[in-house]
Amino acid sequence: MNRTAPKRTARTPRASGPAERSGAGRTDTPTAPALSRLRRLVRQDENDPWAVKLLPRVVFCLAAAYTLFAIASESGSSFVTVCALLLIGGLVWLLRRRTQLLLGLGSTVLAAAFTGYFSAVGDSVRASTSATVTGQAAFGYWALAGMALLGAWMVRDHPGRRGITVLLADVILVIASVVGMFLPTAGVPLGFLGVIGVLALRGARVKAVVGRALRALGRVRRGKASEPADS
Repeated sequence: MNRTAPKRTARTPRASGPAERSGAGRTDTPTAPALSRLRRLVRQDENDPWAVKLLPRVVFCLAAAYTLFAIASESGSSFVTVCALLLIGGLVWLLRRRTQLLLGLGSTVLAAAFTGYFSAVGDSVRASTSATVTGQAAFGYWALAGMALLGAWMVRDHPGRRGITVLLADVILVIASVVGMFLPTAGVPLGFLGVIGVLALRGARVKAVVGRALRALGRVRRGKASEPADS
């Protein structure tokens, strides 16, 4: 039998002229994507959601930046206020995914503001001209608010939500500051007891102790029910 050798297809020679060299040596310049995006932004094609949504955002950011600059340049207090607002806004943006920590920080700030205001109002109602009592009461309330915030996050295995714990403690602290308007000597101790009570009830240790007590009580009841009745 005669075997025919397979035909070999002729390969086209690879071009190695100046055209290939120039194409291989060419690299995309970094300004090309920027120019294409600028063209998309200027054209505002209805079928291009990126360009349609970006233009209002750019205009709004420029208007907001100019407004904040105009407000901050009026006086020193305005400048401090704008800086504080920007700092708070940046903090909220960084903690946008940690809602419990954001809730705890927000409630702590509000509790410090309300307790300081109520302590000052109480001194003005009692016609007290000394600012020492007001400062001591406000510092005591602020220390208790910080204790509530730290106490909620110091527990490793917290059974509930930590932000809710801080919020409950701050609410009791504000109520104690209202009581302190009429009874100055009872405001801070009452707030201390309230904060300690909330942290204890919401903590893991008290939950574990209560759970063990309930389980032991259930075993005692089952043991009594299993005993035969006296005839």
